[in-house]
Amino acid sequence: MDKQIQSAVFTNAGGRKINEDSLAVFKNGENNCYVLCDGLGGHGMGDVASSLVVNVFENIFRETDNIGEFLSRAFITAQDTLLAEQKKARAMHKMKTTGVSVVTDGKNAYIGHIGDSRAYVFYKNKVKIRTLDHSIPQMLVLSKEIREDQIRNHPDRNFLLRVLGIEWDENLFELMSPIPLKKCQAFLLCSDGFWELIEEKEMCAQLKKAETVEEWLNNMVQIVQTNGIEKDMDNYSAIAVWNQ
Repeated sequence: MDKQIQSAVFTNAGGRKINEDSLAVFKNGENNCYVLCDGLGGHGMGDVASSLVVNVFENIFRETDNIGEFLSRAFITAQDTLLAEQKKARAMHKMKTTGVSVVTDGKNAYIGHIGDSRAYVFYKNKVKIRTLDHSIPQMLVLSKEIREDQIRNHPDRNFLLRVLGIEWDENLFELMSPIPLKKCQAFLLCSDGFWELIEEKEMCAQLKKAETVEEWLNNMVQIVQTNGIEKDMDNYSAIAVWNQ
């Protein structure tokens, strides 16, 4: 089944001078890795941080023999590398980023994330799973103080509780249990600049009518761009993956 996996990528700086999103797709035999990072612009050097993390993921993916252990190793190594680079550049309060990754090995999908860059899992044209943001609005949803649909416009939506590049006492990234690929029709990895401007029902509607993964992604991008008119658009990026 993994041989049928296809993907498409998109990234745009939006209304910003610098695109601090980094994303990539890697393949190694039957194994596939999709990774997307959104550097924190308010802290500075977010583009450096996101690019560095993507590079770490690639290097480890190229040499790994155990996909089941890959994500944990990649996130830990990315964190250690970021902290080391901060010290080297004397930029202790800079170089921070979110991170989300999906890897497949022909049988299962493995998902890990930190921050508010999201991974969605679709099955039968519906969202079956999505990563939960490490943000104040998501925390308020979990405590039932606001509704899920209020996250996108919440005044504190940019306040993140976990990112790569801050000191940890314990691992702050989250890993999902393996998901059988036969239960995964499609995946979408995207930064907050993307998902804030398109609702899940539109993602599903476009998935249902698209004939290719490129068409699915392009149609979602058009919706994001339309909804972003006259708004101060953030960088917006996405990786669309089809397992059909």
